[in-house]
Amino acid sequence: MKRTSRDIRTANRYQVLRQIIAASPTSRQELAAATGLSLATVATLVGELLGLGMITEVGFEDSAGGRPRGLVAVDAPGGALIGVDIAETYVRVELFDLALNVLARAEEDMRPGESRPEQVVGQVAAAVGSVVARAGVEGARVLGVGVSVPGQVDRETGISAYAPNWDWHDVPLLDLLAEHIAHPLYLDNPLRACAVAELWCGAARGCGDAVVVNLGTGVGAGLVLGGGVHRGVSDSAGEWGHTTLVLDGRPCHCGNRGCVETYTGAPGIMRSLRELSPDSPLLRASDQTATIDALAGGVRAGDPVAVEVLGHTARHLGAGIAGLVNLFNPEVIVLSSWVAAAFGEPLLDEVRTAVARHALRRPLAAARIVLSPIPTDPVCLGAATFALEGVLRSAGGRAGNRTAGDRR
Repeated sequence: MKRTSRDIRTANRYQVLRQIIAASPTSRQELAAATGLSLATVATLVGELLGLGMITEVGFEDSAGGRPRGLVAVDAPGGALIGVDIAETYVRVELFDLALNVLARAEEDMRPGESRPEQVVGQVAAAVGSVVARAGVEGARVLGVGVSVPGQVDRETGISAYAPNWDWHDVPLLDLLAEHIAHPLYLDNPLRACAVAELWCGAARGCGDAVVVNLGTGVGAGLVLGGGVHRGVSDSAGEWGHTTLVLDGRPCHCGNRGCVETYTGAPGIMRSLRELSPDSPLLRASDQTATIDALAGGVRAGDPVAVEVLGHTARHLGAGIAGLVNLFNPEVIVLSSWVAAAFGEPLLDEVRTAVARHALRRPLAAARIVLSPIPTDPVCLGAATFALEGVLRSAGGRAGNRTAGDRR
């Protein structure tokens, strides 16, 4: 798509604000050096952000001579952002200040058979109301709500185009949410949410090219190319979990067989455990979270079944990641989301070994493979930045969100 001057200005505004959040307090000169924008452009963008109330002047830096430089910092209490992580087994909501500090969080389990759109919308609305009340913020201070939903989405229309694990097709998710939530709403998926979170606050900060591997119930890869999130021509980039890893392998919800997700997502890991030890006490019926936690504990305790399941998972994951290394030649590959967090370093060590077995030497030598360092839910954090991006876009004169007020 052709970028207009307004698009470029919005992207520059977003880049400057991201740097201010990362390095507060900072001067206009430092912002120009960090972003590569001219000092005049930075000065104009800083003025706009001051006018929006997102940043504030905080005095001058010490000077050994010459004119002291004015400093700006993010105005943390100047507004609130909400990030929503709709996952296959839970709905999690976090409320952030403008410095992206978590002020309140709420979570509701999603039980099997309770994934119809109207049920999910009810859970999201209840959790959003809960975090606003817990944080004690006025509704007017909430600048927007970013919503992450698994699968393929249409950001412009707010539609969940396809969520294979729930068999959702063309669900008008933001329109449904707007009937209950009176804040601007912005939609994307967890692959992009995790990628943006790592760009802002995690292992991909300062990187031009990175891959964020999302390991949960579903599996995918958020792509950072040229310093920005790559979405593809139809917002479908990153569906790496549905690439074929094993010919004629395990059946997948997407309709194909042998997908990466069927061996490395939580249900696939549970299947590996059942195949290895059907009566294992580590297997917790249909509870993915409890089974993964039990397996992770078993690995730490040296349980041979748990160790073998981890090795099986890591070998498949490593083979798939080697393809990403060869294809994208990234600076860093980040293992993110709740399955990666549960297994931690033992999974990381096994994956590094497996990737080294399959990747080409030159791109592998340039890549780091790490766990996400983000202490909170990376999907909620990334979703909150969707809202922040939407605010900046709207401030530049572009609408593209829906609120209950718009529907009225």
